[in-house]
Amino acid sequence: MSKGKPRWKLLLGIFSLFLTCLIWQQGLRASFDRPSVSPALKINQNEIALLASSGIPREFKDVLVGEAPGLNLRKLLSEIPQTELTDRQKLLLAGLESSEERSRQLLNSSFESDDYLSLKTILLNHFEGESITSSTITQLKKINLDPLLFQVSCFFIGGEDDICIDLSIARIAASKLLLSSLFPLIAICIGSILLIRQLWINRKINEIVWPEISSLPLTIVDMIILVSGGFVILGEVLSPILLLPISDVLIKDIQSPIRESIRVLLGYIAMSLPPLFILWQQIKSNQDISAPSEGWLQWKIKPLNTAFLNALKGWLMVMPIVLLTSWIVSYFWGDPGGSNPLLEMVLKSHSSIALSILFLTTVFIAPLFEELIFRGALLPVLVKERGRTFGIISSALIFALAHLSVGELPPLFVLGIGLALMRLITNRLTPCVIMHSLWNGVTFSNLLLLGVIS
Repeated sequence: MSKGKPRWKLLLGIFSLFLTCLIWQQGLRASFDRPSVSPALKINQNEIALLASSGIPREFKDVLVGEAPGLNLRKLLSEIPQTELTDRQKLLLAGLESSEERSRQLLNSSFESDDYLSLKTILLNHFEGESITSSTITQLKKINLDPLLFQVSCFFIGGEDDICIDLSIARIAASKLLLSSLFPLIAICIGSILLIRQLWINRKINEIVWPEISSLPLTIVDMIILVSGGFVILGEVLSPILLLPISDVLIKDIQSPIRESIRVLLGYIAMSLPPLFILWQQIKSNQDISAPSEGWLQWKIKPLNTAFLNALKGWLMVMPIVLLTSWIVSYFWGDPGGSNPLLEMVLKSHSSIALSILFLTTVFIAPLFEELIFRGALLPVLVKERGRTFGIISSALIFALAHLSVGELPPLFVLGIGLALMRLITNRLTPCVIMHSLWNGVTFSNLLLLGVIS
């Protein structure tokens, strides 16, 4: 702070930084043991492709679903050890298998769901030479099956297209597949054009004029205490340990998956409270210093339309680079795993209430809190103390490390650079929050499109 650096503050900063390094090292190691959401996404995408294939005109089939979506899905499911297959996946794979022996093996394995046990009996009876009748189809329709499992099972027992295929559902699946494929492609094309144009403009300018950015009257030691002590030690470690058991008692009677979604929301709120309290105390202790007219954090909410346009432009321009970074990581190092567990919750959830709670957490609360800490407080102080380049790179790296995922670290680092540039170029925090919300919102929407087939 401007009042000097008391010895206790310096020692607290060093101790907090040491503990943070240990916590992040352990968290990054543990991310290798967390499953990646990529395999599940591929399976869901191929399930939708198979379901949509009947609703897509022949001339577009090869482009949208490929020549043999059923074979692609069978290959993906076959790569999963049988002991890790869900009941539904066993039935899907049994219906798609060309080998009767392999189908029998899958169907004779243990099942838990009563509905799936009934379907298992119908499929096994088919091997005994039982011919398909109207009563068989009626029995099949009475079982609580999703559209794809019904379609695959119906074809397996010898059903015809007019019985097994629901064209209205096929068209809905085709629309989801088209939107999930076409929207990112269009966004990448527009973003690449905007990025190339901006680089060309910057090349013609001898020197970029950066607007003056206001920084909190704090030091790097204060930022270490805020991020390491508040965000990591108190927020990511101690708050969940203390508060989540209490919340678990309060929500124990709420049904799943709503209970898990509320737990995520409460956990995130608990994590955000300590660093926000520390930041409030740090600002409060400098009340004798006059704040700039636009405020220490430079929210500058109005005009909101320019904030949104800047955020949209920034999101479009950073997306091609982030996706390219993700592709390079997966190409050279494969899938390191470590996806955020919240992604799988969104992908598999079929509760509108649970999804609404997760949407609130990821699209509104998380961007608001993270931008306040990383681009509102941290970045300006780093720029003031060590210069613009150091501030951009350091804040982006800390932002990426804070997510505790080795696989997501490089793309999050690039995203952090984009958000930092947005903060410095616009001299406003609001566009950063909107840009971050756009990123999370589009990711959330894509998971919904490729989510549970109901």
